Amino acid sequence: MQERMNELIDIINEADYYYHTLDSPKITDQEYDKYLRELIEIEEEHPDWVREDSPTQHAGGKIIEGFDKVTHKIPMMSLSDVFSESEVIAFDERIKKEGIHPQYMCELKIDGLSVSLLYEKGKLVRAATRGDGTTGEDITHNAKTIKVIPLKLKEEIDIEVRGEIFMNKKTLEELNEKRKKKGEPLLQNCRNAAAGSIRQLDSKIAAERKLDNFIYHLPNPLDYGLKTHAEAIEYMHKLGFKTNPNNRLVDSVEEVLAFIEEKGRLRPSLPYDIDGVVIKVNSIEQQQKLGYTAKYPKWATAYKFPAEEVLTKLQDIIFTVGRTGQITPNAVLDPVIVAGSTISRATLHNEDYVLEKDLKIGDIVSIRKAGDVIPEVVEVKKERRTGKEKDFVMITECPMCHTALVKKKDQVDYYCPNEKCPARHVESLIHFVSRDAMNIDGLGDKIMEDFYNFHFIGNLADIYSLKDHEKDLKRLEGYGDKSISNLLEAIENSKKNSLERLLFGLGIPHVGSKTAKILSQRLKTMEKIEHATFEELTAIPDIGDIIAKSIIDYFENSHNKAIVEELKEIGVNMNYLGEEIVGKEDFLDKTFVLTGTLELMTREEAEELIENLGGKTSSSVSKKTYAVIVGTNPGSKFTKAQELGVPIWTEEEFKERLES
Repeated sequence: MQERMNELIDIINEADYYYHTLDSPKITDQEYDKYLRELIEIEEEHPDWVREDSPTQHAGGKIIEGFDKVTHKIPMMSLSDVFSESEVIAFDERIKKEGIHPQYMCELKIDGLSVSLLYEKGKLVRAATRGDGTTGEDITHNAKTIKVIPLKLKEEIDIEVRGEIFMNKKTLEELNEKRKKKGEPLLQNCRNAAAGSIRQLDSKIAAERKLDNFIYHLPNPLDYGLKTHAEAIEYMHKLGFKTNPNNRLVDSVEEVLAFIEEKGRLRPSLPYDIDGVVIKVNSIEQQQKLGYTAKYPKWATAYKFPAEEVLTKLQDIIFTVGRTGQITPNAVLDPVIVAGSTISRATLHNEDYVLEKDLKIGDIVSIRKAGDVIPEVVEVKKERRTGKEKDFVMITECPMCHTALVKKKDQVDYYCPNEKCPARHVESLIHFVSRDAMNIDGLGDKIMEDFYNFHFIGNLADIYSLKDHEKDLKRLEGYGDKSISNLLEAIENSKKNSLERLLFGLGIPHVGSKTAKILSQRLKTMEKIEHATFEELTAIPDIGDIIAKSIIDYFENSHNKAIVEELKEIGVNMNYLGEEIVGKEDFLDKTFVLTGTLELMTREEAEELIENLGGKTSSSVSKKTYAVIVGTNPGSKFTKAQELGVPIWTEEEFKERLES
């Protein structure tokens, strides 16, 4: 009987592959149902025989308590965006300036949720979201319900692939039809529906949503002997992954623009939503030569289709106060659906922005989503004015505490100078718990505002005393024992964060997350940062006069010092816990450039080693470059180093200096 079970698994998995991945059914629906019922009966009779790759595991039914964090071994970088033909041409010209005449792979940019799939010996062991690119969420229980994601590959190999989870337009229509009959709120667009489905704690719900998936990226193709992106796509397809057939290899930027025009025209007829076209250099060697910025690969970009614009009425302009005291005017709009989402608010940035657009309360305005994401007011339809519209008037007092506003020299923004302003305070609390700061799950913007208004949280230290309000929390709608337990556990766990998260969370002006990490790596403890002199701070690479003065001003304030001291007494970690900077003479405060293909390690590993030894990497060679590390087939950076007389290290020399 076990032999028959194994045979049924192979038959059904192959049928799933032909039906869902190749869109070419191999057996009839009746045969499929017959085989599946037979398999279920055997597994119910012998539950200890159930295999991880059994098609019954796609059905869902697992319920988890929360999403575990996952650290990506190779970061999941996002792509730079371009919005016009001229920007696509400029992208092509930048690549050609590096002495490269590329072949491009053009791909449809699916509007869904990025996912990383990890396989060991051919079996799916983990699926994770992109998150912030470094840390994502484990969504394995839901990914397993997506039939096009293979639980077992056609080869027993270790591999990580990346792609997009999405919902088809027809699936959304069918789902909304069912929700309408049940009196449930409708899902507004495919992207939100896919993201909401994949974040269900109950995998049976995710299974019912019938999600789809395309795989489009192999992070380390050279490890599998693949020399082009096209080869990587073909290889992943052969392993059993669903890849998008709407890709095209082209030899010129003119062909890229033709592909964009063609797919933009066909966009409404596609079975899924797309928001643009991704353009990638096909050669892996050329990709490595081009390298990366801090955020994006230089060898790829995403062209975003022009956003849909709709008209609505500007009912009012209200003002909000940010954590730094910055005053922002915001448009209150008649609710309108733009690119699948209902929009009723849009930022107007500052006084100058409103005056330049000549906006009046009561105007008919056009709205779009910038990059298909952020709602913005495009223009006023002056021909629609009736004479009843009201002029915009910039406020002179803070809308929350009524303190007179100030305008900083050479800046366009107004600020509330009252550091005890309740609006500033709420925003600073929200910033402290945000993803890039203390990263406390369960404390979103609205929840923090509610907890502030309920007087549960009045300052940063109160966040760690929320357990004292456990009885009060249980009286709130949506808070059961488990959700409260998870929230309190997340708060307690945040005490163990490395120093840079706390430092960024304090909201020191001009100290972003990157600067916070540099300071934490160099000075190691909060105490040393508190007492650092101007000269000590500016001696640290990338810390200029403005940042140094801002840090000193912050810690000279007795209120701020008291906040840090209180957090310390509560048990919040005040030390840097990340990779130590060893500070070797050949690397400390030196700038390096990597070029060519490295064979002893990946480029990411080399960059991390340099940073841990106190150095930094750059994408361009200059007289300030300490050394250029050269792999096989180096490009123009190698020539530039020779011209400037910059020292050149082979990969072997680099390794010797690391080991010395």
